[in-house]
Parts: sequence; C-alpha cells; structure tokens
Amino acid sequence: MKKIYLFALYCCVTLSVSAQNVNRNRFITDSLDNYINRALTNWRVPGAAVCVVKDGRIILRKGYGIKELGLANKTDENTLFMIGSNTKAFTATALAMLQNEHKLSLDDKVNKYLPDFKLNDKTAGELTTIRDLLSHRIGFATFQGDFAFYNTDLSRQDIIEKMGHVKAAYPFRTKWGYTNSAYLTAGLVLEKAAGQPWEAYLKSNLFAPLGMSSTVALSKDLATSFNKSAAHTLVDGRLIAIPYAQLDNLAPAGAISSSISDMSKWVMALLDNGKVAGRQVIPAAAIQAPRQAQQLVGSDVESGYRAYGLGWFLQGYRNHRMIMHTGGVNGFVSSVTLMPDENLGIVILTNNDQNELINTLNLEIIDAYLKLPYRDYTDAALNQAKSRQAREQQRDKQLRDSVMLNLKPTLSLDDYTGKYSNELYGNLTISKGEANDLDVRFEHHPRMFARLQPLGGNRFYAVFSDPEFGRTVFPFTVQNNKVQSVQVKVSDFVEYTPYEFRKK
Repeated sequence: MKKIYLFALYCCVTLSVSAQNVNRNRFITDSLDNYINRALTNWRVPGAAVCVVKDGRIILRKGYGIKELGLANKTDENTLFMIGSNTKAFTATALAMLQNEHKLSLDDKVNKYLPDFKLNDKTAGELTTIRDLLSHRIGFATFQGDFAFYNTDLSRQDIIEKMGHVKAAYPFRTKWGYTNSAYLTAGLVLEKAAGQPWEAYLKSNLFAPLGMSSTVALSKDLATSFNKSAAHTLVDGRLIAIPYAQLDNLAPAGAISSSISDMSKWVMALLDNGKVAGRQVIPAAAIQAPRQAQQLVGSDVESGYRAYGLGWFLQGYRNHRMIMHTGGVNGFVSSVTLMPDENLGIVILTNNDQNELINTLNLEIIDAYLKLPYRDYTDAALNQAKSRQAREQQRDKQLRDSVMLNLKPTLSLDDYTGKYSNELYGNLTISKGEANDLDVRFEHHPRMFARLQPLGGNRFYAVFSDPEFGRTVFPFTVQNNKVQSVQVKVSDFVEYTPYEFRKK
C-alpha cells in the first residue's frame, strides 16, 4: 500500500548498473537459491517467499529464511505475508467480474451505489465513476488523506465521509495520484452491487475457486492464522518486529494476506486468461479489463511508457510488455509481475518493509528469461539504499544534537498545550510530558502518541511511538505571543502532505 518505491517502476535501479558476462541460462536453475539467501542477509530481510511461473509450469515456489527475527521458525510456501497494495488487483478484478455479470458498469457513477459519496469539489464528486476510483484520477495527490485514514479507528463509512473534506491537489481527472481511499470506495460499491461484503465476495468468487485456501482478506484474521510471518522494520539501523497494521477500514486497498502457494494460483490463472486446469474460473473479460491503460504515469528511456490500468501498473521493459504492482504495509513489502507475451509470472513476498529485494530480484529473474546480461541490481540498489539511510540518520542525529543543547522555546511549555483540530483528521491533544517534553495524543490513532522536544523558537523534534510514522519537526505558528496552530508531518511511508492543526 505504501512507500514510493513500491509503485516506482525500477527506473532508479535499471539505469545505474553495468552489464556483466554471466551465464543467464543457468541463473534460475543453479544460482537462484544462493542469490536469494545472500540477498536476504544483505537487505536484512528475515524471511521471504518466491514464486516463478513460466509457460504454465511452476518453476519455483519456495520459502526462504525465517518468519520472525530471533526464532528458528522457517518460512515455507504456506506462510502468510501481508501483500499490501497487491490487494488492489483483486478488488479491480472482482469489479470487472461484476461488470461481466451486468451487475454494474465500470463507467457507472459512484453516486448510483453510494449516494452519500462526495468530494470537496461538488461537481467532481458527482462525476466520479468506478473507473476513476480504480485508476487513481480523482484529483488527490499520492497518499493524500492517508494519515487521517491509515491504521486508525475510523470505520469504512467514516472514511467515505471524510474524503469530502480532502482538498484535492489537482483538478479532477487531470493528473494521476495514488489514492488508497478511492479503492476503499470501490470496495463499498462492490458490496452494493454484489449484495455481500467485499471480503465475502472475494472469498467465494476468487479465493475459493482458485484454491487459495490459506488467503485471508482482512488484517484482523492474520493475527489468528497459524502459519504467519511477523512484520519487521528498521529503527536506528536495528531490525525489530512490529505489530501488524490494522487496515480493515481500508481493506479493498491493501488488507489481504496470502502465501506464495496461494499467490502462485492467482498468477497461473492471470497468465491463462482466467482458466484453472482448463476451466474458466475468472471471465476472460475480467482479466483483460484491468490491463487496459487508463492514466499515464510517466515515461523514460528504459521503460518507454508507464501507465496505470485498474489495480495494475503497465509499462514496457526492454521492448517487452510488463504488468505489475508492488505493495507495502507495516513490516511487509511484496511484488507481483506478469509478462504475458513471455508467459512469465513472478511473485516475491518479504517481511521487512525497508528492502528493495522485491525489485532487484524481480529484475534478475526477468533478465534471465529474456537472456539479457547479468547486471547485479542488488549491489547498485544496496549502495543507493545505504547512502539514503546514512543521510537520514545524519539528519536525525543533527536534530537530536539540537535537543541536547537545551534550547528554550519562545513561550512556556504550558502555552503549547491544549486541544488542536484539523478539518480532515479531527483532534489532537498536547499536554506536558516528562522533563522538558510535550506529549501529543491523536484522536483516531488511540494506540499512538508523539513525544515533542524543544529545538528552540517554536520548533519541536517529534518522535512517534509507531516507528512507521517517523521522526520529524513540528513547527508551531505563534502570533502576539499566542499559539495559533501546529503543523504535523508524518513519514512519507504514510503520507507526503503535512496537516495544519489549529488550536482551539
């Protein structure tokens, strides 16, 4: 669901490596296990699962590493991982199936099914279609609104209502912006048209017919599953296990958990135009509809073009057609890639949300089948990642060093305390904490808080209790010695857009 590289299409990697003469024909059969195990160590990924499908056959379907750091519980082909935004292709395919059954049209207005659906731009809300939702073109910037929605206690209906308060960054249908709440909305449309909840429809119409017996649609069901991977992230350069994200209010955008065994069945069906063992399980029209380009995302020399269909990114790669998506939620990143003209499918699931193995391994496998020279994508990407992490750690150290200087805020700490409100998010409360600190509590993130430490003037160093929300600076606006507002910025993993909370 998250992280910019989770839907960036390899441009930073593919243009920065040099070709080497390695026998690519033997990479899959002789070298892949060693490559993956070495990459797990290099990327600090406890466990992964990988599937390669070629010409209707499963070439590889295997777990690697361990489910949880510190425990000797090996990952296997039935271990569940959260797949994040790879959920979106299931949601889009399900809606295309309903279109095939004449229960809806993807060009129907959303208000036909959800009369209360509104956008801040009244006309845009009235014109929004199911297709607009699924192709990320309702005017929101990438991840816009996600801080207000992600891992919160809001209901699905609460999020639909709050979408009407999002001040869209772009005019309607003029620019692509990755919008998780749009997929929630599409999931609620599905419920109205199908007459059953999104999760129930997926189970009866996709999971069960495909034989995906371990897959669960809701994040709450992962915790009670027997064979599951733990979620991991890096904090101060240290790998730790973290709680699962609670995403059932945004489930159609990113809540599915699946195993590599089950995902292989999904990919096999997608590559065979919806057939399983010769039986048409998913209508061919529902396979093809999501693969039609709806919105241009960008272009470059390597890919030629990048577009978004319905739940899939579409691009060229070395003059070959690629259909793919990546996904990330707290502690997990994954990728699914289809190259229909080569009858090739690749799935990679990992349990550390700060790795680019999903991209680099994917490219190594693709290049092997395309008989291209070995380019050692991992080495290049690791160097870039280490440089990026070093810059981030240096910036954080500078902020922590500033805190240690005991710089005084402009006003007394009492002046910054109180209740603050944002039209989209709701309320937060700031109170005095320990020593010279402030404590921030968020209305719709009841299990999360932020600790504020003075940086001098009206700026405070903010550390969120949930590491996924990051470390940043909260600046306060002060006029006539009175606090007017505070700007809250969470990590880019959650949302790029800052929020202004005005003091009540």
